[in-house]
Amino acid sequence: MVFTRPEPVHTWGSLGGPLLARQIHLASHPRGLPEPGDFAVVTVELAPPGPGQVLVRNLYMAIEPPTRVRSRTGETISATPPLRVGEALDGPAVGEVVDSMDDRLHPGDLVLHRYGWRDQVVLDANDAHRIDPIPGVPASAYLGALGLTTLTAYVGLLDIAGFRPGDAVFVSGASGAVGSMVGQIARLKGASRVVGSAGSQAKADYLTRRLGFHAVFDYTEGSIAENLAAVAPHGIDVYFDNVGGEHLEAAIAALNVHGRIALCGALSLYDSAEPAAGPRNLPLAIAKRLTLRGFSVSDHLSRMRDMMAEVGGWLREGRIVHHETIVHGLEFAPAAYAGLLRGENTGKIIVRVRPST
Repeated sequence: MVFTRPEPVHTWGSLGGPLLARQIHLASHPRGLPEPGDFAVVTVELAPPGPGQVLVRNLYMAIEPPTRVRSRTGETISATPPLRVGEALDGPAVGEVVDSMDDRLHPGDLVLHRYGWRDQVVLDANDAHRIDPIPGVPASAYLGALGLTTLTAYVGLLDIAGFRPGDAVFVSGASGAVGSMVGQIARLKGASRVVGSAGSQAKADYLTRRLGFHAVFDYTEGSIAENLAAVAPHGIDVYFDNVGGEHLEAAIAALNVHGRIALCGALSLYDSAEPAAGPRNLPLAIAKRLTLRGFSVSDHLSRMRDMMAEVGGWLREGRIVHHETIVHGLEFAPAAYAGLLRGENTGKIIVRVRPST
């Protein structure tokens, strides 16, 4: 990782000089897992906010798998254009409005936006969604339990997969931020059985003991298809796919007639040197009349209010468990990102942008 000396942060008029911000830029396209030299911490000067814009000082940012796809060169599996060398990375963040040129937002307001990987940013007010804080809920929760992560789980399970009470649900990568919420929402909505896969026995135990999954297997041990058949002997009705590859093939085999798949991610394929051959048993989708549907949460932001109302209620009642792995300091975001791709996280990886905040 390339480091620069952190510059003092200030706004116009406070020190009489320019506004400086630190950003994480892509220094080179990673080949395989990211290396420290693939990123750089760069200090840039920001222009003052114009009409309809706000200056936001970021408090927390989220580390998410899709960054992996965008940081590679020549990708064709993402609808979002790949990052160019020298560009700043981006992703979900929660920040505080410092200066505003829009009547809808005022200094001190907390906002959710998509310009993480930097300590502050000037953006259009339309791109900053004001947060009404819930007493006792930390601001970081709006990147996980009450943010786009949970909206992804909520929409994917309920709208894309068409979950119905009594369904048996399988979630791959269930210890991750999205997967752990999918399993809990399914349980609270009346699933007959919720099963998952995780990258270690410790994670599997956490999901069953703390989050209420009925059974979880360690996908690093044995056959995924055999493990899934063991924990779901009567098959599954819904598969929420975060991993792709062998998991997807096993799920197709285990799905009952008229089963549904929400295609959310393909984490197992993001670092493959060669394109995946695809599930070898895809013809079963015809025989079983399966539905496989990909989605992007950005197409479903209108569901945010519904999600926050329902999940917020569960949070207040203590019925939802959300786990965060907190990393302190913007400069450590690339290392946290590499840790996510190695499967080191449980729940959401959150970067506290300024450790002193």
